[in-house]
Amino acid sequence: MTSDAKKKMQYRRLGRSGLQVSVLSFGSWVTFDNQLKDDTALECMQAAHDAGCNFFDNAEAYAGGESEAIMGRVIEQLGWPRHSYVLSTKFYWGLHGRMPNMQNTLNRKYLMQAIDGSLERLRLDFLDIAYCHRADPNTPLEETVWAMSDMITQGKALYWGTSEWTADEIRAAWDIAEKHHLHKPIVEQPQYNMFSRRRVEQEYARLYEDIGLGTTIWSPLASGLLTGKYANGIPEDSRGALPGHGWLADRLTDPGQIAKVESLRPIAAELDCSLAQLAIAWCAANPRVSTVITGASRASQVVENFGAIDVLPQLTPEVMGRIEAVIR
Repeated sequence: MTSDAKKKMQYRRLGRSGLQVSVLSFGSWVTFDNQLKDDTALECMQAAHDAGCNFFDNAEAYAGGESEAIMGRVIEQLGWPRHSYVLSTKFYWGLHGRMPNMQNTLNRKYLMQAIDGSLERLRLDFLDIAYCHRADPNTPLEETVWAMSDMITQGKALYWGTSEWTADEIRAAWDIAEKHHLHKPIVEQPQYNMFSRRRVEQEYARLYEDIGLGTTIWSPLASGLLTGKYANGIPEDSRGALPGHGWLADRLTDPGQIAKVESLRPIAAELDCSLAQLAIAWCAANPRVSTVITGASRASQVVENFGAIDVLPQLTPEVMGRIEAVIR
């Protein structure tokens, strides 16, 4: 990818914070370790970086910690200066099986130990963003907020946020932080795509203005459905065919959704882009989206996905209206 491609990248503030992230970013969910080992991961991350991507997303639970380890080794090998990229990871599921305090929790003991493990695997001194990967109804929210705030005070993270929390849970956490003068959650990482819209567009609507919430959205391609490659079933080399991902099969082969995807093809053709690029650009067209987290199993997919930056200016109100008529 050329330097011209890098110049096209847009950067947005993460909510009301001063942190700027590339509007298109790169994440490791599903692909790292399952489909990508170090060499291919390096090629993908370099391709994203060459396109102007400065935000890379991970999670403790991805591939049982190996996803973080791969990303850590790759960044060390690439030799990127620490100031040149933003890196996040997420905590909740744990890595220690059914051990008490170490699985499906956001209690203080788990969080304080989990971030140390992630930093070791990522070969970093600090995270830019630490997320609570899910809400924990069994731990007092105040305990979780204090622990996340303390991560920042201790210099182990710069910002913290949530992933797939309800609007009420996010607001309650923010209010606790406000009451005790703690570091507040600034960002939520929800699923968002043409087929999953309610949470970002409706549930969180008040939070954008009230608390300045940023969003780092995942699954812009609806696990690949919006690429159009599932029109004739599940290809053997696709995400839907991976062991342990059978739960995706019904969604990826839903006739109604496939029909909508096929109805988007003429629009993509008129814009001279792929369905994937159209779907990613559509997500980025929402000004409430700070960054769109993309994934890939090879560098050529990264190049294609990041080509969505050229499609974004073409999404005029007329084009967006035509898309809306198809997907609503």
